[in-house]
Amino acid sequence: MFRPTLSALAVAIGTLGIAAAAIADYPERNIQGTIQWGAGGATDNVIRSLTPHVEEALGTTIVLTNRAGGTGVIGMNHVMNQRPDGYNLLFGAENPQLYPLMGLADFTYDDMHAVNIIGQGLVVIATHPDSPFEDFGELLEYAKENPGELRMGGTGAGGLPSTVHAMINAVDELDIRDVTFGGDGPGVTALLGEHIDFMPLSLSAVAEQIRGGRLKGLAVLSDQEVEDLPGVPPITAALPGIESFLPWGPFWGVFVHQDTPDDIKAVLEDAYYNAVASDEFQQFLDDFGGAPLNLSGDEALQYLDNWQSVTAWSMYDAEAETIEVSPEELGIPHP
Repeated sequence: MFRPTLSALAVAIGTLGIAAAAIADYPERNIQGTIQWGAGGATDNVIRSLTPHVEEALGTTIVLTNRAGGTGVIGMNHVMNQRPDGYNLLFGAENPQLYPLMGLADFTYDDMHAVNIIGQGLVVIATHPDSPFEDFGELLEYAKENPGELRMGGTGAGGLPSTVHAMINAVDELDIRDVTFGGDGPGVTALLGEHIDFMPLSLSAVAEQIRGGRLKGLAVLSDQEVEDLPGVPPITAALPGIESFLPWGPFWGVFVHQDTPDDIKAVLEDAYYNAVASDEFQQFLDDFGGAPLNLSGDEALQYLDNWQSVTAWSMYDAEAETIEVSPEELGIPHP
């Protein structure tokens, strides 16, 4: 009378053995990677520079696809709807932490598993070389005298430019026209072509253009000058009141479906940790104006929660037009 039970147990053990073997062999095929912003931007550049180191560690190819749109919602939603088998990764920036605040989506990175928070970038307000403005103070003064005339490049509600704009308006008034692009890459192209007047950008996206004189830095979002951009003043020189929002900057991360098996998550975490820590990628980040973080597990969750708290409440206190609901209603603690 024990045969059915023993047979069932044998089947169960066999199934577990097959699953364990599949996990042990991971990855057996190419991994699909979705970049939630367009080609040529900071997130795209960071991920494409990091990926060869990860491919070497995993012994497979990561096929990268840019799925821009909806302030990153399209790319993130795509990955969240794939099978939780570790073969679909999301490469994103900070924007999803603000989705519920702005009514863009009801999910955040809390609904995925953070494989690695790669690094954090500095922000620079840039313009084209022929711009009449030499620093942000001059631009701000002109905007006050000519409201609604200047064109600022943006990436949609919750994007880096709109967040910086909200911080500025919290302590002063910057009345401009917002021209939206599907990422900072297309925005930089428009700036180079003088189709817009200025744009807050990750330093990682434009460091080389500024150093080479193809773009001009008006201010860095900092309370002191940045070594990588000598001569570009801190934004506090023009807006002392913005210091209460600093330090602040964008970040880049790698995420996978929350229900991915723990063993596969561990394989990915190990591969990305070693890739970010490699000398070549560390040098890339340094040259690109970024600072390494290389966080996973509880450290990654703590970083994400802190960034969300500081940014959400900063924008709410600034009465940003993009805010749909208060952080308190969403259970976001005050920093």
